[in-house]
Amino acid sequence: MSASARFRRVASGKADANVAGAGPAGSARQNSGAGGTVHPPADPNVRPKSWWATARSARPARAGGTLGYDCDVVVVGGGPAGAAAAARLAGAGFATVVVDRASFPRDKVCGDFVGPAALAELADLGVTGTAAFAATNTIGECALHLNGDRLGALAIPQVDGLPGYGRVIPRWHLDAWVLDAARHAGARVLGGQKVTAVARVPGAVTVGGHGAAGPWQLRARLLLGADGSNSVIARALRGTVPPRQDRIVAVRAYFDDVAGPAGQADVCLGSAAFPGYCWLFPCGGGRANVGVGMVVSTYPRTGRNLRALLLALIDQDALLRHRLRGARLRGKILGCPLTTYNPRLPLAGDRVMLLGDAAGLINPLNGEGIQYALHSARWAAGIAAGGLASGRLDAASLGAYEQRVHHHLRHDMAFSRFIVALIRNRHLNPVWLRALRVIAARASTDPDYAYRAGCVATGLAPATTALGPGMAAKTARQAMASPRNGAPRRHPARRGQPGHPTPDPSPSKTGGTGTHALTPREFADWAAGAGQALTELTTQLTRAKLVSVRGHVR
Repeated sequence: MSASARFRRVASGKADANVAGAGPAGSARQNSGAGGTVHPPADPNVRPKSWWATARSARPARAGGTLGYDCDVVVVGGGPAGAAAAARLAGAGFATVVVDRASFPRDKVCGDFVGPAALAELADLGVTGTAAFAATNTIGECALHLNGDRLGALAIPQVDGLPGYGRVIPRWHLDAWVLDAARHAGARVLGGQKVTAVARVPGAVTVGGHGAAGPWQLRARLLLGADGSNSVIARALRGTVPPRQDRIVAVRAYFDDVAGPAGQADVCLGSAAFPGYCWLFPCGGGRANVGVGMVVSTYPRTGRNLRALLLALIDQDALLRHRLRGARLRGKILGCPLTTYNPRLPLAGDRVMLLGDAAGLINPLNGEGIQYALHSARWAAGIAAGGLASGRLDAASLGAYEQRVHHHLRHDMAFSRFIVALIRNRHLNPVWLRALRVIAARASTDPDYAYRAGCVATGLAPATTALGPGMAAKTARQAMASPRNGAPRRHPARRGQPGHPTPDPSPSKTGGTGTHALTPREFADWAAGAGQALTELTTQLTRAKLVSVRGHVR
């Protein structure tokens, strides 16, 4: 069954057909690009029973829209992916409307780290030229800690002219800035509007919902779903909710009066929470974003929630305790579920495309999503512009977008999915944690190894390129040479400070992250998942090799 055949109504109520549509878009300002990374300027499951239902027709468009439509494009979701795509399409002269259930600015649970490739995308959108943007905090390196022992720090590499740093930008600000770029390009933004139904009608797609003024409906030529990991549009296209194995969950909080270097991000791993991890990303001015995330299928079987786990880890992890020793919690600890990349799920159908988190473009290993959201916006806008101009908006034509996503991301995501599939078996935590120590030890003495590891960690280079037999050989040699089979080095520091290993916290103290005996069914599920992930990774590595060979032959 095609993806378009699965695109169906997602709410039983019908929108009011008498509600007028959206207004016109502005003139062209920016062109939609194609391909991989943008380089900056020199300066830096249960399916619905019904098929995709026919909705009531909306009133024809007013002046400025294409005849018979309220607009050319409806973008559901005003986050970075939706807003960036809207900016590019409106700038290319297409009548574009952005609909979001929230009014901006609004908060969004996120680690707030914006890496070099994402910064390049923002520069291409014209977002980075303000004093407010320049005032955001820069991050030059990321330190890795394991059970309180600092394993080392990786500098953010400079690759192909991209910035050699990242920024921590709270989503309250970042999302509003990108949405402003869409407005300036001519897109109309409708905030406080909840989408409840989408449907295909002859020659169009309708989107209905309600807001403070009552129900509404828009008729458009194309629909872009950028409404997050719980996407209404993705559920309509795919006829299913995201698989549990593709879900991760995270919580984060902001703290004031945080100690330590503002230019250093910290990632803290430990026996108590692994394969989850904690982060501390300084926002500047003594404030930091602190959070914890883990794969849903490895979530501890206890009554404790992630909020309690985060607070326990802050109290017991040496690095977190040191940097937050005089800090004050600002606001609440908030959480959200996220959907990670799954190459088997469709990203496009007749007159519909999925972007960013709605498409599952989140790396399951490190949770990175902003970079992929902005990439997908550019790729989708390029394909959409061609389809709108030619009138070819069928699933086959828009499928070029899905092909582009897979071309640029699938091999790296396959690597991440394989690693995550392995570490789901928490009985093997000692093995995984030892491997981390080995990798960190090698990186501390081998600049090329550290550079390649940094490129993979920050998404600056494909894993299939940066990693290879040479990296594997170096890792193996380091594992054999590591003293005491990779035991942590003891640094002369006071207890409770970075550099002094913290005793492994007991599961009862941290929320019960201790392992339980795997049942035969659980073990079989883990082995099958790891096998599938390995098959996918092997396939992608083989494809990459074939492409490389063909390139040399030509």
